[in-house]
Amino acid sequence: MLLLERCRDRLRGLSARHGLDGAAVTVLARPLTPEEAIGTPGRRDFPILEGRERVIEATVDGARGQAFTDSPSEFIGRFRDILDSPLATSRERAVFLAAMNAALCRLGIAEGTVHCRDDDPEECAAEIAAAARGAGARTVGLVGLNPAIAEALAGEFGPANLMISDMNPRNIGAVKFGVTVIDGREGAAAIARSCDLVLATGTALANGTLDGISCLARDAERRLVLYGVTAAGACALLGLERWCFRPREGR
Repeated sequence: MLLLERCRDRLRGLSARHGLDGAAVTVLARPLTPEEAIGTPGRRDFPILEGRERVIEATVDGARGQAFTDSPSEFIGRFRDILDSPLATSRERAVFLAAMNAALCRLGIAEGTVHCRDDDPEECAAEIAAAARGAGARTVGLVGLNPAIAEALAGEFGPANLMISDMNPRNIGAVKFGVTVIDGREGAAAIARSCDLVLATGTALANGTLDGISCLARDAERRLVLYGVTAAGACALLGLERWCFRPREGR
C-alpha cells in the first residue's frame, strides 16, 4: 500500500496545518443507493447498477468525497481516527479514500470528488476515448471494466487495439464490445507490455492493486492515467494523471 501510505503521510501534514485533526471533525461514510450515486443513466450495465459495487460518501466539515468499493461500510468519528486507521482491507481503504477526498475538497486541493450523474457517465466516456486518441495512443489497456468507457474506446480504436482486465469473475473471459476480458489479477502485466496507454480505474486504490499496476506501467515506460472520483485525492496529492471530465464538486 505504498501509494496510500504516501497519501496518508502528506495528509497528516495538511490536516495538522489546517486544524482538521485537532478539531471536532465528523466523518460520515455511508453506502449510497445506485440512484443516489449516479442518477438514472440511459444504459443499465454499470457495475453499481448491477449491484457489484457501491459508492460510499464521506463528509468532512461540510465537504463531500466519494469512493467506489465492493465492500461498503459506515464510519462515524474524527478525522484523526481516519488518519490512524489500518489500510489492510478493501473496506478500510475505501473509507480512507472517501474521507481523504472529502478533506482535500474541503481544503481546495482536490476537485471533482463526487460522481457524475444521469447522462454524464456516457458523455465522459466519449471524452476519455477522445483524450486517449489525442494523447497519441495507438493501443489502450483498460484496467477495470467500465462498460461506457470500454464501448467508447472500442469504437475509437477498434477491438484489436484495446485490452480490458477486470477483477469480477463474472466478467473474466466474457467478450465485451469485441474484446475478451482478462483476469485483472494476472492481466496487468500483459496490458503494460502491449498497450501505449494504461487507463486504470481509481477503484484499484481501494482493492489494493494500483501499486502493482503503477510499477508495471513505469517499468514498461507506459503512460498511466486513472479515471473516476475514487482517485481524486490521491492524484491531487501525488501528482498522478487523472481523467474525470464530468464529476460534481463536493462543496
